[in-house]
Amino acid sequence: MSVKKHTAAILGGGSFGTAMASILAENGHTTRLWVRDPETAAAINEDRENPRYLPGQALPEGVHATEDLDEVLGGADLIFVAVPSSAFVEVLRQARPKVADDTLVVSCTKGIHEQGFLLMSQLLEREWPHTRIGVLSGPNLAREIVERKFTGTVIASADSELCQTIQDALSCDYFRVYDNPDMYGVELGGALKNIYAVASGLAAAVGVGENSRSFMLTRALAEMSRFAVEMGANPLTFLGLAGVGDLIATCSSSLSRNYQVGQQLGQGLSLDQAVARLGQTAEGINTIKLVAGRARELNVYMPLASALFEIIYEHKPLDTMVARLMGGEHKHDVEFSFHGVRS
Repeated sequence: MSVKKHTAAILGGGSFGTAMASILAENGHTTRLWVRDPETAAAINEDRENPRYLPGQALPEGVHATEDLDEVLGGADLIFVAVPSSAFVEVLRQARPKVADDTLVVSCTKGIHEQGFLLMSQLLEREWPHTRIGVLSGPNLAREIVERKFTGTVIASADSELCQTIQDALSCDYFRVYDNPDMYGVELGGALKNIYAVASGLAAAVGVGENSRSFMLTRALAEMSRFAVEMGANPLTFLGLAGVGDLIATCSSSLSRNYQVGQQLGQGLSLDQAVARLGQTAEGINTIKLVAGRARELNVYMPLASALFEIIYEHKPLDTMVARLMGGEHKHDVEFSFHGVRS
């Protein structure tokens, strides 16, 4: 059965936006990638490579990059937004007049907007209310995707037709797309796991054991679920690819930007030095501050997130994280089997 071919616009020429463009082009869709830097656009179009974000990885001929928003968005019926959370609103407002009614829009950004503690889908609903909105999230390290290593992801939306369209557009022999109606939970999982990727990098730098790593990751999942329930998401979502799957990938891979920042902090670099060395956005750094603050407001027990806030922003010693885990209040191992699931 033939799949409908789309005109796809990808806003954001970072690693993940480039990876999505690569899949779409290989699947035969007209694919336009918006980048801010004309030199990067030229390198993609002429050398078939994104030298800043994915050096050495060949891109298919069908990816066309440009810094011209009009060119990218003209006639597009699918839009993927893959810009950092700090630039999300600016880009949405800049692009708004060029986006047609009922266009399918997918956020690929795993972050939280500081003003109002809004997720990216909520910003899309506010800024582009005339569109149909979904979220793509999962254990999706961009370099592995362009290397065609088999990968699973989640398209989340209450709009089942949108989910089916994105599944058809992106699925291929190395990229499998599952659906989930819990858009808020899927997106919250993608944002929260960045916190624990930083923690995992810190732990690796100071040489924790495998018992310690397993303990920390499992309690991280408990923190994520606990916070998600308080925010109105379904904790069962966190047992899927966008929850535990993404957590495992980003907390155990040196390809994860948040893991890299945490590792460099653990090696003694300052936050500014670690971010400068990375040269890319690590969403987890801002998410730590926002989530730790919101957890205090809501009285949600999150010892890892609060310890990370103190280590990074208040310059507490690294053993603060271990002390919080080992000395905090005792909780059930699997909390929601005891307390039930909130609707």
